[in-house]
Amino acid sequence: MNVVLIGSGNVAAVLGRLIKSSGHAITEVMSRNAEHAFTLAKELGAQTYTNIHHLSKDADIYIVAVSDHAIKTVAKELIVPNGIVVHTSGAVSKNVLQHSSDHYGVLYPLQSLRKESAYVPDIPLLIDGNTPETIQFIQSFAISLSEKVHYAEDEERLKLHIAAVIVSNFTNHLYALAAEFCKKETTDFSLLTPLIKEVAERVELYDPDSMQTGPAIRNDAMTIEKHLEILHAHPHLQKLYHDITQSIQKFHEEKREK
Repeated sequence: MNVVLIGSGNVAAVLGRLIKSSGHAITEVMSRNAEHAFTLAKELGAQTYTNIHHLSKDADIYIVAVSDHAIKTVAKELIVPNGIVVHTSGAVSKNVLQHSSDHYGVLYPLQSLRKESAYVPDIPLLIDGNTPETIQFIQSFAISLSEKVHYAEDEERLKLHIAAVIVSNFTNHLYALAAEFCKKETTDFSLLTPLIKEVAERVELYDPDSMQTGPAIRNDAMTIEKHLEILHAHPHLQKLYHDITQSIQKFHEEKREK
């Protein structure tokens, strides 16, 4: 298929590489950031544009891979009645694209993507479309890119986006807080890397709640108090530790009561 990419950030770059390696042609890359557009287009063997009105009208699919707040602006300017137009957001309705084309939908990569990464990770793709024919087209395209393709309407996609924020963004923030704590307390954060990997790998094999360990689920009040005492010098982290400890205990108490 001939594909037009609108955007030049992380999602556009990683999806572009995946699309090209899957045998499709990226014909054009459009971004208001001329330098980024040129760099990505050169890598993908595409033409570069900074003006959306200069894009061709005969591509098979137009992928709007921009920030959520910019999708609406792009949708107002992109008019390709005969093309398939999709955006890549988990939190924006497909209907924002209804003025761009008679055939529109979503191709949402449920993955954390970084364009500086040297490899393309496993990327589940959530799809939707405004008609059965559009859904079938997007699904066919998605299957050529990923072994994990799932149909998800706006509400389900938004719920999965919330869950993704929790397991990815929130978890990474906890890593950052732990790394900062180790730095301030002059201890080695890298010693935690095997633990991080082990816990993450368990999720593929077991339900997360069945793998909960630590002083909170054991109701080990003595250890919890020792931790909170050390964290007295780190009030933000102390409060977070206290709140998450209570959350773990409440979660498992409620499960036991059911």
